[in-house]
Amino acid sequence: MEVEVMNMEGKKVSVVELPPAIFEAPISVDLMHQALVMQMANARLGTHETKVKSDVSGGGRKPWRQKGTGRARQGSIRSAQWKGGGKIHTPHMRSYRQAMPKKMRQAALRSALSVKAAESMIVVVDELKLNEPKTRLMASALNNLVGNASALVLIPSVESYEGVLRSTNNIPDAKVLNANYLNVRDLMVFDKLVMPVDALELIKANLG
Repeated sequence: MEVEVMNMEGKKVSVVELPPAIFEAPISVDLMHQALVMQMANARLGTHETKVKSDVSGGGRKPWRQKGTGRARQGSIRSAQWKGGGKIHTPHMRSYRQAMPKKMRQAALRSALSVKAAESMIVVVDELKLNEPKTRLMASALNNLVGNASALVLIPSVESYEGVLRSTNNIPDAKVLNANYLNVRDLMVFDKLVMPVDALELIKANLG
C-alpha cells in the first residue's frame, strides 16, 4: 500500500510504501478487544483496602453475657453489624494484571494499524521538526496535516523530538507517543495516526 509523504505544510513531497504484512494484515476484532482489555486491566492499581473484623481495633471482650438479657447474643462490638465494626465482602488489595503472549499483542497491533490504513487515517510526514517548542507552531502543523481530527503523533525517540513533545502537551486532541510504546487503545482513541518516516522504520523493525 502506497501513501503520500507530506511536509509540515500539508503538501505532498513523495510517496512511501507501507509494508503489507503490517498495514494490510488480517483484521481480528477478537485480538484487538483482548489487547484492549489487557491494557485497561493492567492500568488498574488495585490498591483499594477495607478492614475486616480482625483488622479493626477493640472488641476484645464479649459485650454482654450469652443468655438472660433478652437481647441478641453478641461476641464482639467489632462485628459487621455494629457501628465501627469490620466489613464483609468488601474490596481488598489485589493485582488485576492480565498476560497476553507477545505474538498475539503484535498481531493485535497489526490489526489496528490495518484498520487505520484501510480507512486512510495514516499520515506520514517527511520530518517533524519545529524551530522552537511552541504550541501554536505544533497546532498549525497538525491543522495542516489532519484538520480538525484528533491525532496520535508517533516519534522514534524522546531525545530527538523533545520540542515536539513539549509543544503538543497543551493540545487537547493530540498526543505524542514513542513508537516503541504503540498500543491498541491509543490507536482506537485518536482519529488519525501521524508519524515521521523514521518512526515508520521503527514500526517496521518492531512488527515486521
